[in-house]
Amino acid sequence: MSIEKRIKELNIKLEEVKSTNIPFIPVNQGGNLLFTSGQVCIKEGKLISTGKLGGLVSIEEGQKSAEQCVVNCLSVLKSHLGDLDKIKKVVKVLAFVQSTEDFKNQPVVVNAASELILSIFGEKGKHARSAVGVNGLPSNASVEIEMIVEI
Repeated sequence: MSIEKRIKELNIKLEEVKSTNIPFIPVNQGGNLLFTSGQVCIKEGKLISTGKLGGLVSIEEGQKSAEQCVVNCLSVLKSHLGDLDKIKKVVKVLAFVQSTEDFKNQPVVVNAASELILSIFGEKGKHARSAVGVNGLPSNASVEIEMIVEI
């Protein structure tokens, strides 16, 4: 099945990628690999979750944030490629979860991102992954994710 068609079936709305004056690019290509810059949990211009998991942010909120980060990764990939069906395979997902010192469920939070990727890409979505707890993220976002895909 087409990746683009599957995204529509799942009622996922990709975010519009706007040009900015940041000193880096949202996607960088090396050979057949595309590397996204870290994408935080912004939806329609606003962070959907701020703060630390294990504090005021629930696991469920973290999971929704992780899913939105994936949507944002796909948005920058689509902007770069023009068509997500050019993606052969999701290779790696690196996730950062802003966490309290005693929070140990980063993998549970990031599982939501992995499950979304698998539901979109099927077998091509099986990926290596890291889920890392951190003390802080840009703009106090709860989750940030970057992806490596093969085209």
